[in-house]
Amino acid sequence: MAKQSAGILLYRRRTDLEVFLVHPGGPFFAKKDKGSWSIPKGEFESEEPLDAARREFAEETGVVLPGPFTELIPVKQKSGKMVYAWASEGDVDESKLVCNTFSMEWPPKSGKQKEFPEVDRGAWFTLVQAREKILESQIPLLKQLEQLIS
Repeated sequence: MAKQSAGILLYRRRTDLEVFLVHPGGPFFAKKDKGSWSIPKGEFESEEPLDAARREFAEETGVVLPGPFTELIPVKQKSGKMVYAWASEGDVDESKLVCNTFSMEWPPKSGKQKEFPEVDRGAWFTLVQAREKILESQIPLLKQLEQLIS
């Protein structure tokens, strides 16, 4: 069975509609920007997708969202992973994010384990900016949000 992830596309209404995206932590993404950001999301197996999306958002930001949540049409990433997503209006202070960490051997073949944050930062972007920052496979989620709001 293909891997699956669930996440939340948080948005707020300012002069322009803005969406909240996170940048993956760790050494492989340290110097990557455009096309590397994502909605806060993570893998799940037997959990209900919306429960997983809410849990993952909290794990990657430290924020528990109250909802309501509007289900979006799932998207498939290049890896084959299905991403289930929900839109929710709200706000978070990107300067106060708290997230889980993961451990990996770094530098490679050193035998040393190092801890890295799952996400190293979060930011608000207009839809135009977000289309440049977000993973290409998640652009349809932005389009769905735009249709939902208009």
